[in-house]
Amino acid sequence: MDDPVLLTDLDSLERVRTDSSGYVPETLPDGVVIATSIDDVVATLRYASREGIPVVTRGSGSGLAAGASASAGEIVLDLGSMTTILELDPVEQIAVVQAGVLNSEVSAAAEPHGLFYAPDPASMTYCSIGGNIATNAGGMRCAKYGVTRESVLGLTVVLADGSIIRTGGTTIKRVSGYDLTALMIGSEGTLGVVVEATLRLRPAPVAVSTLSAYFVDVVQAAQCASAIVSSGVQPMILELMDGKTLQAIDDDTGTTHRDHGGAMLLVQTDGYGAALEMDVITSVVESFSSSMAVTTNPVESEVLVEARRHAIHAIGRHGVAYVGDVGVPRKHLGAMAAEIHRIGEETGVDLYTVAHAGDGNLHPILALRPGELIDRGAPKEAMNEIFWAANALGGTLSGEHGIGTLKKDWLLPELGAENLDVLARIKAALDPQEILNPGKAIFPS
Repeated sequence: MDDPVLLTDLDSLERVRTDSSGYVPETLPDGVVIATSIDDVVATLRYASREGIPVVTRGSGSGLAAGASASAGEIVLDLGSMTTILELDPVEQIAVVQAGVLNSEVSAAAEPHGLFYAPDPASMTYCSIGGNIATNAGGMRCAKYGVTRESVLGLTVVLADGSIIRTGGTTIKRVSGYDLTALMIGSEGTLGVVVEATLRLRPAPVAVSTLSAYFVDVVQAAQCASAIVSSGVQPMILELMDGKTLQAIDDDTGTTHRDHGGAMLLVQTDGYGAALEMDVITSVVESFSSSMAVTTNPVESEVLVEARRHAIHAIGRHGVAYVGDVGVPRKHLGAMAAEIHRIGEETGVDLYTVAHAGDGNLHPILALRPGELIDRGAPKEAMNEIFWAANALGGTLSGEHGIGTLKKDWLLPELGAENLDVLARIKAALDPQEILNPGKAIFPS
């Protein structure tokens, strides 16, 4: 097998230098390989293993933790051209796809068969399945259907030395041996390069009911979300946006959400019991809000969902948007929302809050002003305080975006030395030369 073709022109290197996190490495990578097949990935890793060259794997570049950032001395393995849906079986409700297939393309292919792919990050139209697997991405529907891990049945992975393993399979249940599929999901390209995935599809819901409700402030909205979680009903979507986010969306799209309140909850139920479940949720929301509406109209529902998906883009018009990713027990949503508001006020950082309230995953979003960088100064201090606030509430520094480069400072206090030692031993077993995405995900600063 020949060595890979390494592109070294300036335009190619600038394109793959970093992701969507707002972090920009000080130097450029040494080169980039555009993979179009598994053979290209094997050739690249054999070459890198032989020469001892670090490899940073990249999908569509939509990551938010600088997990795909690359610097001098490293080469980038770009899987963005591996975009084939290899199989779609409507009877078994699975799809086999290459790593570069975009998230939304899976559902588009499944739709004629009455199926859909459940994980739906806000970046679903431009994020790749390989990247979703690398970070165990979630999305709005994760409140009911879970994150990426719950929708991946098997993987084809190229290891650091160029050898190929296939994990899992096409069955829903499988407990033969260690669960290598789960190990690879969320490993951020540090254990192997995912080149193909067998995905679980779901039946499209026969009915959807959508509620929008407005509140005095984000704390009240978060408290209502916690009450919905405690009601015994399992909504498909339970999303929260604070007043600043609503204002940013209004400014960008001409809507009037902010006029109705200082925060908003978006709730969807689905399936045959959608209306009955929404009745329960409505009775809960009535105790917290006097401004709400329910619709079963698909067009009206989609407008509301798209407003939530549009939040990051709208905030980005106020500055480079860095999207935080803390998670807390759902009963503490209100306390964490209050902490994020306090931290924004005290640090002077332009801070917004959106959340997958159904699973306690909050996204504090920093809009970086000219001259501000996410890895230093007031933005870094705000990130530090946000982590410690989540930690004090029993939470985590990453719900679905991964650790990458930007969150390494808080890895040791969250995981502890013993856990990190186990992770390092797993890494050493699969990547003894430490050439796969070195310094990311499991390496504290």
